Amino acid sequence: MTRSQKIVLPALLIAALACSQWLPAQTKPGSSQPARTGQPARPAAAAKTPAAKMTMAQLKTAIEKSGNSPLYVKDVLKKKFSIDTITIFRTQHFAGLADSIAYHGAVGKVYGPFEKGKILVQVLDKAPNRFNHIAQLYLDTSLFRAHFADSLATSIMERVHAGKASFKDMVRTYSSGGETAEGGDMGWMAKGSMIPAIEKELSFRKKGELFKVWTPNGVHIIQKLDDAKEDHGYALLMRIFL
Repeated sequence: MTRSQKIVLPALLIAALACSQWLPAQTKPGSSQPARTGQPARPAAAAKTPAAKMTMAQLKTAIEKSGNSPLYVKDVLKKKFSIDTITIFRTQHFAGLADSIAYHGAVGKVYGPFEKGKILVQVLDKAPNRFNHIAQLYLDTSLFRAHFADSLATSIMERVHAGKASFKDMVRTYSSGGETAEGGDMGWMAKGSMIPAIEKELSFRKKGELFKVWTPNGVHIIQKLDDAKEDHGYALLMRIFL
């Protein structure tokens, strides 16, 4: 469920960036012409050392301190760049480097170089999203008949409620999903990344509660591990091609 996407800026991110110096909503990958909000951009900081003679550490520091890094990269460094909106679907077990930087990276910080010294990545801004923390036991009805799966799900829940078995043990014994290695723990998952029926039901459930949700593919026994929280949900990353 976790992946990086090049997408149109969501309304939530636009609102979060409304007070930024500039908004590169229309910049295309590889473009050196960032779209502007109409506000005057801050002048790029003058480099004490010519760009061609900067060490990598000096180059990263210069970008971070420039005041308007896309303009600095374009007009001073004469480098191409792309700006991508990264949607963070989970706060762990990231699909790739971009997801990890989007979540863990500090706004304004430049990371890298990556890809054999060819790319630097800067976090331009972030916006929040709502996250749920759940554990899941999934009974696939391609493996179990629906009537049996429903009966088994009820039995599992009763055993857990009675203290005769832990939910983790039941997951490792019966679950058809890939969450068995973590004892069912799916981690913190962003709003919109889960099956809609599960996400809707979570809003009515209390922390620690067990419940089951049917989908066309089977029955999901869900445990709400924590109350929902806000966390980094979107990030605007600039890739600088050296």
